[in-house]
Amino acid sequence: MKRSRQRVEESTDSVDVTSLVDMVFILLIFFMVSTTFVKDMKIDLDRPGASSAESADTKSIRVTIDPLKNIYVNGEAVKAWMIQSRIREALKEDKNSPILVLVDKSVESELLIEVVDQCRLAGAKDIGVATDQEFGA
Repeated sequence: MKRSRQRVEESTDSVDVTSLVDMVFILLIFFMVSTTFVKDMKIDLDRPGASSAESADTKSIRVTIDPLKNIYVNGEAVKAWMIQSRIREALKEDKNSPILVLVDKSVESELLIEVVDQCRLAGAKDIGVATDQEFGA
């Protein structure tokens, strides 16, 4: 009886990283391209300091936010979702009428930004946030 010996081939344990490198490059290209489309959203607010404050224009549309987070447009109480329509109505008379937002110090900035955003969506071009001196306090 003859025994045949089988040759055991030594295999080297190696990992083919070609596909891994391809995926890394694809992800790199994806993130490079997608970051060019990201733009920071910003709202330009005119917040003059008390030293440069002047009395506000009497023809401006006044939006007031009191310490209890109640919102008023020209003295009339409104809900946050109603601001846009009320500002649109007020701008029908004069499209260039400025908007003056009078806000209490204790009001969170999120509410202030929401109010200013609603005013811009209504078509207002000139929006300012009043200081105590402008408000006449």
